[in-house]
Amino acid sequence: MGSISGTNLDRLRGDLRGPVVAPGDPGYDEARSIYNAMIDRRPAALAQCADVADVRATIAFAQDVGVELAVRGGGHSGPGLCLVDDGLTLDLSPMNWVRVDPTAGIAQVGGGAELGALDHAAHTFGLGIPSGIMSTTGVGGLTLGGGHGHLTRKYGLTIDSLTSADVVLADGTFATASETEHPDLFWALRGGGGNFGVVTSFTFRLSEVRDVGVGLTFWPLDRIQEVLRWYREFLPAAPEDLNGFFALLSVPPGPPFPEPIHGQKMCAVVWCYTGDLEEGRLEEVLAVANDPAPPAFHFTAPMPYPALQGMFDEQIPKGLQWYWRGAFFDTISDAAIDVHERYGNALPTESATMHLYPVDGAAHRVGADETAWAYRDAVWSAVIAGIDPDPANADLIRQWCVDYSTDLHPHSMGGSYVNFLGSKEGPERVRSTYRGNYDRLASVKRAYDPENFFHANQNVPPAAG
Repeated sequence: MGSISGTNLDRLRGDLRGPVVAPGDPGYDEARSIYNAMIDRRPAALAQCADVADVRATIAFAQDVGVELAVRGGGHSGPGLCLVDDGLTLDLSPMNWVRVDPTAGIAQVGGGAELGALDHAAHTFGLGIPSGIMSTTGVGGLTLGGGHGHLTRKYGLTIDSLTSADVVLADGTFATASETEHPDLFWALRGGGGNFGVVTSFTFRLSEVRDVGVGLTFWPLDRIQEVLRWYREFLPAAPEDLNGFFALLSVPPGPPFPEPIHGQKMCAVVWCYTGDLEEGRLEEVLAVANDPAPPAFHFTAPMPYPALQGMFDEQIPKGLQWYWRGAFFDTISDAAIDVHERYGNALPTESATMHLYPVDGAAHRVGADETAWAYRDAVWSAVIAGIDPDPANADLIRQWCVDYSTDLHPHSMGGSYVNFLGSKEGPERVRSTYRGNYDRLASVKRAYDPENFFHANQNVPPAAG
């Protein structure tokens, strides 16, 4: 690998409209900070690209100098794949723009945009896409991994709304990938991660998303057996207007939660309802929350979709310690419930959590070979997240997460959502994520990045020639 000398750094700065930040520069520590504070890597430089020309120049520079390149969108990568020590980070965050055409029903989104920007721009027209549960998540990383969230049962995965993507390839070529242009690349981008190039803009087909009904239902943790047995049967059979992800958590202090339950370990479902919100309808739909056991807390309210998307931003802000792992499930077995109960009781910190996100409904109406996302038969995508503000607890949250994941694995489908893969899980875990699609991904990788230039990711090496 090469290095970025003072002369080379001056050259890169001269080639870009956006700033290049290096060690010793004001703002360097802020520029290299990402969502997960457990990651403390020191790139030799961060090229904050203002436009496609900057992206092409940064790739050309990295190729010429022989320096390792990582790509940053929203900076939410749990294992910190957007940073490499002594390498170059191509930072897309200045390209945080959204253009909505309400007549055509599409949105063009910059490669560095966050979900909050897209939600805000689309919501004024009563439109949106299925995407994540936090407004600070980067659109790019979420989409390239597949993308699921509150609207998945209704409208599918994020990639199911993607109609095209503009990509700068490893050789500097600019390509638009869609069903008719570079269809093999378009197939791979929909779930294959950042293996194939730098996506400078995405075009999405928008769906109707107006105000939604929101519900928070919390039960004492000692009722988890009844709740999960009910949830596993109820939700897949429920109308697709109703989404609800299951969670294990400690109740946050502050509204809307009453003080007597602050800090208590509980199980919960966070509901999103996209159906009719005429007076009393939301409460009627969510009255089922009483069926498994009496809730300790139950809250319902209509709200703008962007407000739901930003609901958890303050609870888990940038700068906490994170360690996560994921898994897919087609059922929630009794044995899996026992594992959830054991590790729910052992939540190591106030912020540690586990979520089961529904990925059925509309997401099941796309074939497993139609996009790189191979688990179209999964019903839930789980994330186990050890979280805490104190670096002294890093080993504690990491071990809880690893042990939980290890004990849950025999009851899973084997693979994980690629965006929930943790650090150092190894190439076999990446392969298991893509099942029978892996060899095709490797072939597309050979066609578009034969030297594996883009490898600072959950890597799919190019197929042998």
